[in-house]
Amino acid sequence: MASSTDLSRIKEISDTGKQQNRVVTEEEWLQKWEANNIGFHQEQGHPLADMGHSVVGVEFSKQALKEFFTEQNLSYSEESIPEISNGKVFKSTSGNISLYCCSIYDLSSKIAGKFDGIWDRGSLVAINPCDRERYANLMLSRMDKNCSYLLATVSYDPSKYKGPPFYVPEHEIESLFGKFCEIKCLQKQDAFSERQKEWGLDYFLEVLYLLKIFPG
Repeated sequence: MASSTDLSRIKEISDTGKQQNRVVTEEEWLQKWEANNIGFHQEQGHPLADMGHSVVGVEFSKQALKEFFTEQNLSYSEESIPEISNGKVFKSTSGNISLYCCSIYDLSSKIAGKFDGIWDRGSLVAINPCDRERYANLMLSRMDKNCSYLLATVSYDPSKYKGPPFYVPEHEIESLFGKFCEIKCLQKQDAFSERQKEWGLDYFLEVLYLLKIFPG
């Protein structure tokens, strides 16, 4: 006889299954920026570069990258990436911010190297559910041995909203990264607002994890 915990897990898997076939195309993503349908966007950038870090980002929309530099009042240069067809890299004049305009799957370690730190906000939850394993393997390959990977996901009732952002349950984080990383849930924060209410949701949490490569 199944326990209440087992039944909850069965319902969770069933509900997430309703999002499994959801695919956001590159064209749909570009249209979101063109139509300013970017509720995921924050006006204030995360102060990584201001803290002395060299920052590398990747975004498919050229419009998004240009708007970033405009919003932050930063001068920049634009260069082609020989290894990526139609790929561009936007570099701040200060030299500590490099933003690549391409598919994240095209950004090899040969081009961008490995990283001491990764801040994943709005990336895993935007990746098409069918591509999560590919994405996780990509991120693992970019982690240096001492890398700290901060991963933000969202939690809500996926039977009520098709995404994105997509619901990524904790057991899937474990399935994607658990063989290679220590995973610690740092916090769960109520982020419910009128926007989520318009989506038909009655709760919405932001969940923050810290991932570290197992030693050895």
